[in-house]
Amino acid sequence: MDTGKKIPVILDGDPGHDDAIAWTVAKASNRLDIRAVTTVGGNQTVEKTTYNARRICALLGIDAPIAKGNAFPLMSKPMTAGNFHGTSGLDGPKLPEPDRPLSGYTAVELMAKVLRESEDPVTIFSTGAQTNVAALLLTHPELKEKIGCISIMGGGIQYGNWTPAAEFNILVDPEAAQTVFQSGVPVQMCGLDVTEKALVMPEDFETIRNIGNQVSRIVAEWLDFFMIIHKEMGYEGAPLHDPNAILSYLYPEIYDIREMHVEVETAGLYTRGCTVGNYGKIANLGVLEQPNVRVVMNVNRGKFVEKLVEAVKKYDGREVKI
Repeated sequence: MDTGKKIPVILDGDPGHDDAIAWTVAKASNRLDIRAVTTVGGNQTVEKTTYNARRICALLGIDAPIAKGNAFPLMSKPMTAGNFHGTSGLDGPKLPEPDRPLSGYTAVELMAKVLRESEDPVTIFSTGAQTNVAALLLTHPELKEKIGCISIMGGGIQYGNWTPAAEFNILVDPEAAQTVFQSGVPVQMCGLDVTEKALVMPEDFETIRNIGNQVSRIVAEWLDFFMIIHKEMGYEGAPLHDPNAILSYLYPEIYDIREMHVEVETAGLYTRGCTVGNYGKIANLGVLEQPNVRVVMNVNRGKFVEKLVEAVKKYDGREVKI
């Protein structure tokens, strides 16, 4: 993957503390060229996640157009996770105000524009509901071949977190996730199987804080806030879900990644949003299904934290007014 040429990418998400840290990692990488930022509702309403995205970009120096996605999932009512991310969707440390206007394009229009204009395949890092990505695939099928990979945080082969069967990002818009998985575009899925193992411990918070630059202090304070509810739930550390979508793409060697056929349950009363994985050993209705998703199942936690620390160190010398 490391050819010396930067990979054009789109950041699509619902920031969100772990989205914000994922974007911190993406901006720090010298292998990625961020061409656009698009927002979706989930961790909070799309109005709030869009405001958060603009503030994160101002903090990190992400110089890319930012576009707001649709306020509603494809076929269901909006959901939010304010109990994890607070009233703003990004409670905790104070952030800079946005330093660039919102794009006049919708999220899907901006994504399509980036794909058309890129000479190289574009990778989409999608760390929220798959609404924008699915809408792009449905309205611009001719652009599928311009997408190199869709790397998502969502789902779980073994269990859910918002219901016993479903992970939050998929449950927000199961129809969108199913559209992405059935698209034929290369998909890499970081679900709860791996993200619940990507724990950042309180001592790691202090390692990040002690780096001493502005971004490191804010990242540590994001972790402090994110840890509050997870400590109440019995976690030893903060499970950083979304950065895995970035890091598993950049550093697959620290992950366990398996080829699998994955479908999304869209109709079940108790299982809506469940990501059902078939390792290829079970014939569904007599047909052996071919893999359609690269599923990330495990991570070297120590290496994961090392990569986070390395990313945050890249912001030495950057300071913006807050």
